[in-house]
Amino acid sequence: MRVLYLLNVSNSGQLSADSGFTFADMLAPALTDAGAEVTVASPVPAGDARVHFAPTVSPSTKYRARFDPGMDALVTLIRDRRPEVVVANQIEAAPATRAALLEARVDALLVGYCHYLPFSFTDTGVLELDPAMSDRGLGRSVLLAFAAGLGACDRVLVHSSTAASWTTAAAARTGVDLGDKLHIVPAPRDVRLVRDPADITPPEGRATGIYNHRLYKHYGTARFTQLARRLIADAPVRLTVMDLFGTRSPERIRLDPSPERHLEELATTDGVTIASDRGDRIRYRNLLAGAHFGIAPFRPGCPWSMSVIDCQAMGLPVISPRTGWLAEHIDNELLFDTAEQAVQIAQRLATDAEFYLVHAKRANASTAGLTPAAVAARYVEAIK
Repeated sequence: MRVLYLLNVSNSGQLSADSGFTFADMLAPALTDAGAEVTVASPVPAGDARVHFAPTVSPSTKYRARFDPGMDALVTLIRDRRPEVVVANQIEAAPATRAALLEARVDALLVGYCHYLPFSFTDTGVLELDPAMSDRGLGRSVLLAFAAGLGACDRVLVHSSTAASWTTAAAARTGVDLGDKLHIVPAPRDVRLVRDPADITPPEGRATGIYNHRLYKHYGTARFTQLARRLIADAPVRLTVMDLFGTRSPERIRLDPSPERHLEELATTDGVTIASDRGDRIRYRNLLAGAHFGIAPFRPGCPWSMSVIDCQAMGLPVISPRTGWLAEHIDNELLFDTAEQAVQIAQRLATDAEFYLVHAKRANASTAGLTPAAVAARYVEAIK
């Protein structure tokens, strides 16, 4: 099976902050092990030399990634590689990919992987557009482009049951019938970020929490900042906050300056340490190993989080607001609805060794089925 994997890399200078690239970098070799011939079309190659590489240009903005797929280059690429399966990693580009397949006269299965949903649903079923994709009112257009992508695909893959439910509901509201083409294929865990729970030592009365998510406004960073102050004031807790972006381009800052603002505020908060892995996964592992628990983002439209999986694979319990996929995936004893509940959970993790070790083991076990080989098997089954 010849697979052409079309990968949008949003920031080739900060690959450690690009979950889509990390996903592909782990999945492509596992698909190769499963017998596929994989070509990753991307601005940067996957790390495994067995995976073929077709260089592409990184889109300068998140909107170009959705509305400017580069048809001429796409047709040329498809004619050159003659794939049997094409994976459109940017779901909004799927209609253009279908048109390119027609123009190139290549009959391939078109698969869309919904790494990101530009919408979410409230508990009462109200569809809410993601503000990160709605500058100058573009959110509705992005939603319709996403729906058009769903309609163009032969298979649609999502990370979780929550994502499947939301995607199905959004498709129905925009007149797209998904039929039986929707499949749940979770992302693989990073084999470099797996720790034996037997090697984990519980905190001794004081714990370090780590927040390893992008500091965008739409991730609920303001709510996290408020919680950080409460945790530090009311629980025996100190916090490490990851600076995942470093220095961003002026164009990206112009579109959304919120990460820089939030980082500056957090850097001046007593009890908070700002850390960077500098793009080094070993340094990232060491930062996780130096913490005792993780904190999930406050992002309403969270259908999945690689950063949460990173923490759990390392045996770090993750405390989380009760929302989206987080409520589906994280142990109920670690979910909270109020800051007071979050403080109580953090305090117990810091002072109750038995409670801590139980949840450290549960966290690690929740990722046991996410080995690259297991995920690749599910991927192959879904795209047959």
